[in-house]
Amino acid sequence: MTLLRFVARLFGWLLTPLVAWAASFLGATAVALVAPDRMGPRAQLIATVAGGGIAAAVGLALWLRLLRRSPKLQETLQVAADATPLVVSEDPQ
Repeated sequence: MTLLRFVARLFGWLLTPLVAWAASFLGATAVALVAPDRMGPRAQLIATVAGGGIAAAVGLALWLRLLRRSPKLQETLQVAADATPLVVSEDPQ
């Protein structure tokens, strides 16, 4: 049970960066697919990087908004409202 709790807490701590990474990947892919061919390669690369960055920022903002508004999600993932991990001392003192 302790191992399962540790894995769940670790997954909760890593979920926020995973959401940002996934959003940036999807945003960059979407921009790369719709970038017109008449743009030069450098402009296409810049547009793809910018699209990924914008998508990551928007995805992260939406994830943090959801996390702030859901105490149940915070409790389940063992994170604070700002997505920082809760440090639980198991010292019996």
